[in-house]
Amino acid sequence: MVFSLLAVVLDNTILNVAIKTIADPVHGLGATQGELEWAMNSYTLAFAGLLFTFGVIGDRYGRKRTLMIGMLVFGLSSLASAYAQTPGQLIGARAIMGIGGAAIMPATLAIISNVFPLRERGKAIGIWASGVGIAITIGPVTGGLLLEHFWWGSVFLINVPIVALALALNAALVPESRDPNPSRLDPGGVLLSIAGLVSLVYGLVRITDLGTVADATVIVPSLIGLAILAGFVWYEYRIDHPAFDVRHFRSPMFTTALTTVGLVFFAATGMMFFISFYWQIVRGYSPLETGVLVLPFAAAQLIFAPQSTRITQRFGPKAVGTTAMVVISGCLAAYALVDEATPVWILLVLAFFQGAAMANIMPPATTAIMNALPREKAGVGSSMNNVFRQVGGTFGIAVLGAILSAVYRGEMEGKAGALPEPLREAVVESISGAAGVAGRLGPAAARVMEAANDAFLTGMHWAALGAAAIGLLGALITARWMPGKAAAAAEVPGERKKEAAVL
Repeated sequence: MVFSLLAVVLDNTILNVAIKTIADPVHGLGATQGELEWAMNSYTLAFAGLLFTFGVIGDRYGRKRTLMIGMLVFGLSSLASAYAQTPGQLIGARAIMGIGGAAIMPATLAIISNVFPLRERGKAIGIWASGVGIAITIGPVTGGLLLEHFWWGSVFLINVPIVALALALNAALVPESRDPNPSRLDPGGVLLSIAGLVSLVYGLVRITDLGTVADATVIVPSLIGLAILAGFVWYEYRIDHPAFDVRHFRSPMFTTALTTVGLVFFAATGMMFFISFYWQIVRGYSPLETGVLVLPFAAAQLIFAPQSTRITQRFGPKAVGTTAMVVISGCLAAYALVDEATPVWILLVLAFFQGAAMANIMPPATTAIMNALPREKAGVGSSMNNVFRQVGGTFGIAVLGAILSAVYRGEMEGKAGALPEPLREAVVESISGAAGVAGRLGPAAARVMEAANDAFLTGMHWAALGAAAIGLLGALITARWMPGKAAAAAEVPGERKKEAAVL
């Protein structure tokens, strides 16, 4: 299951490394900024919008079958992306990749929850979570290596052999599982979930595109999405065959764990996204070197995630979760003190501690979500977990990016006045634009980049403080509502108590 998920998680991180190359008219497709944004957004919209739907499909028609179909779709669309001849073809292929990814991700966790008994499930989910963390980190390294030796399409083509091997392994090793007594179909709930998630995520990615929340294309779809999702909850509560029984939200452990997952990814994903700009532009490292510099985060995931269940069993989810959220907040707040001369080893230590803290909260939170639902609803539970991860991460990148962009633009407005208008606009827009302009300015380049770096660091400091505040909010929620050691054991559903008694 970890290997099956590898291609999906790698793809979510590896594209960031290839963006500049794809934009190159000679070595890439000559994609515009808007086309590049949609190459990323088309995947995000399809992926986030269909996560819940494929969880329901897997529970009803077979999780292994759903996983295999998703892998096949993902592999074929990766091949199409690698050989796309125009930005439009790439955007379309990426959207289909998002559909395949949405089928794969919830199925992997649902299958793990069905294969492993209660006493082993937490450890298995810990290994699954460590695999996700490692894949997130090695994506930039893999992308850097590929782009140094091959053409831009290789960052997508690498998925094909991974998918082929995963299909063979799944066919040989993975048992089929499904809900033995499925209720009637709930097309209304499924359609509401798709419409609500797509609309909400579209509004969020527009924040990233525009760098502001004060725009109708952000506000209107976001509010519509929230209204539709509220309607989804209302509708599911009132029908006798819901795709998801919203009464599960009454469980403090289930609801708090989902909230924690969303807040962790809001805070951490946003900063991980922007720290790559710090390494590559402010510090001048290559994409490959940038990928290597975040390996301590992966090392911490590999070391601590498989052990997280043992720690949680000893101290309880409340104590472990609250401590981990405080550590994450502290690491994020420390980025507010980072400048151009900060020793690299300090940033590596921060990455390690942040990775260790996430490794001690994500597996227990995910296990709590999966244990709160009956085994036959594992696909829906996995989908809910992944929806909160995806929406939280997208929201984090959007909001923290808007903070960084607003501060950067405010700082640069008064420092780029002497430049010609087209150049001034690019410099004020982003640090990437400033770097592109500086390459054509000759002796004046150093002054432009010094101002841009200072403005970017100021914006990054404010974004880091915002991320830290969200982390502290998560710590407060965990401390207040996450059950303690004894209460967590008492929340296991009746059938799981029987299973635990038998084991």
